[in-house]
Amino acid sequence: MYTVELLTAEQLADASGRLAGLLVDTVDGGASLGFLAPLDHEAAAAWWRSLVPDVAAGRLLLWVARAGEDGGNGTDAGGAGTEDAGGAGRIAGTVQLRPATPANGRHRGEVAKLMVDPRDRGQGLAGRLLDALESAAAGRGIRLLVLDTETDSPAERMYEAAGWTRVGTVPDYATDPAGVPHPTTVFFKASAPAVPSPVSVG
Repeated sequence: MYTVELLTAEQLADASGRLAGLLVDTVDGGASLGFLAPLDHEAAAAWWRSLVPDVAAGRLLLWVARAGEDGGNGTDAGGAGTEDAGGAGRIAGTVQLRPATPANGRHRGEVAKLMVDPRDRGQGLAGRLLDALESAAAGRGIRLLVLDTETDSPAERMYEAAGWTRVGTVPDYATDPAGVPHPTTVFFKASAPAVPSPVSVG
């Protein structure tokens, strides 16, 4: 069983080491997340801690998915560096939303750093994380979400299946963890603005 929760700044700081393990494993697996391999665990933990001020200020929203006692899929999925103290559950995935700050852009936000532990893939966890993010974004008046992901990657296919719209492809936009340039595909997802209820007159 999995649970998805929005972290506070304090919770993010406490979970930085466990999130570092997830990030290192994901980068080592070849995902293009802005880091080169091999990624040092302490450098990864420091990167997560660097996000704490933005979370505290509301400039960044960050969710984690936790696997329950059965590991989330009925198997023993415990692993070094990912287990939470106090039985809170192993961190199996995460995603971020960065709301835009310009006055004319507060209706949009950028989705970033969606990752799922290799042991938990195929369980629909990425979709659950995106659902939580999209619901929270709508509640904050964010009607337009954008993201980019490596072209021809499993993530690209997942976003297409989840109803995201492809904008286009930028060649050699970023390198993979081995330093090889790859194209990036840009996506968006829009929701209709809220329609005011009719006001009866007379």
